[in-house]
Order: sequence, then C-alpha cells, then structure tokens
Amino acid sequence: MEVPGNVTREPLRRSSVSKQGADTRITEQPGFVLHSYVYRESSLVVDVFTRDYGRVALVAKGAKRPASRLRGVLQTFQPLSVGWSGKSELRTLTSAEWVGGMIPLDSSALLYGFYLNELLIRLLAREDPHQGLFEQYVRALTRLATSESAQTVLRIFELALLKETGVAADLSINAKDRRPVEPEGIYVVDPENGPRFATLEDTAPRVSGKTLLDMVSEDYSDPQTQLQSKLLMRFLLSHHLNGVPLQTRKILIDLRQL
Repeated sequence: MEVPGNVTREPLRRSSVSKQGADTRITEQPGFVLHSYVYRESSLVVDVFTRDYGRVALVAKGAKRPASRLRGVLQTFQPLSVGWSGKSELRTLTSAEWVGGMIPLDSSALLYGFYLNELLIRLLAREDPHQGLFEQYVRALTRLATSESAQTVLRIFELALLKETGVAADLSINAKDRRPVEPEGIYVVDPENGPRFATLEDTAPRVSGKTLLDMVSEDYSDPQTQLQSKLLMRFLLSHHLNGVPLQTRKILIDLRQL
C-alpha cells in the first residue's frame, strides 16, 4: 500500500534548519501527535513523532485557550507539518499545520491507533530518528483506516518497531547454529538472541518455523501464524517493556471480555 505522498515526500530530506547561537529552529517537519498533556494554565506539552528527528517534546503555548487555532490542529492520527525552536529537551512549538491526505480512523480502529502510539512512547527514545519506522507508522494508520485486518497491521508494526530500535533478532536464522529456520521445526525465541529449537524445559511461547518465516515475509494468512505470532510478540514486547503492561492492551483485553 502506498504511503500518502503529502506525508512522506520523496526524496526524503531534512526540513529547514537554522541556528541562532545554540537555538535551533526547525520548520516544515512532517509529524504526528502521539500524546499531549496540560502544561501550566493554558498550554500543552505535545509528544510528536517526526520523520527526521524522532520523538520530540514541544510546548504549545496557549493551545488550551478557546480562541487558539492549535486546539483543532494538534490531534492524534492526523498528518501535520510542524516547526519548533529551542535548545533544551522541551522545545517551543512555533508552527503546526494540518497536511491532510489520510483517512481518519473510525471508532473501531482508534484504540489500535492509541496502542501504536503507546508502543512508540514506551520503546522509542526521544530525538532518536527512524525514517523507516515513521513510514511504517503511516502505513499502519492507513491500513487501519481502510479496514485491513487489525491483527496483521499490529504484528507488522510491532516487529518493525523492534527491528528499527535494534532489539529484534533475525527470525529466519537459528541463533544456536546460524542455520536457516526450518519450516517444520518448533522453536522458542530468545528476546536477546533470536530463535532456537524448543526444549521440554522452555516456558517461552513455542512457534513453528513456518510462523517465523511467515512473519519475516509479512504473510499472516495462516490462522496458526496469526495465533502464534500474537503470543510471540506479546512475549517479546513484555521483555523489552520490562514486564510493565501497556494500558491500551489491558483495555483491549477488557473489551473482549465484555
């Protein structure tokens, strides 16, 4: 599926950057709001995932005021062009424009979108740029908005996030002997090292070699792959989140129990 051109234009290039002393000014940077919270009486701190600078924390001055134009612009899941200035970790938002070109998420997809946002906030360090992950995020939102299988979209993004942040091993290679994973084999995946043949003592989720290879090729058409990949990614994410549960995952589980 194509990424909307007005969100990630080719060729990728740095936004306009100017420096006055140690004060860096960025303009026209593609980004998405991940989260925001009230700052002082009338402002917001906005966590923005940008294409070229990763996650940045920006103060949107006066954004809580009724007459502020920013109130309707700083919304999640909408492509923006943003600018900021400052030299501290908490910069000042200087501009924010809605770019358009993406279908809004409907009510059934919104929670999955918030799940993606929480993953980024929890696993992606501030000001750590990942252009490839930004493109994956845009693709995930686009697919969720067009009613593609949410579980497939989530699995693809989860694995892409671990790969981009450098903590995902190659699922197609046996970590013990460096031989290719066998489709008929039964494996467990060490979060730090990768797949190896399962033993009777293992408590980690067991997955077939076919499931691992399906995940590498982004083929989730097999029901067994769907189930095993879900359990595997839950296990791997829990490890990298140090066992602290995701709030959106808890909500999703609760909703399924209603």
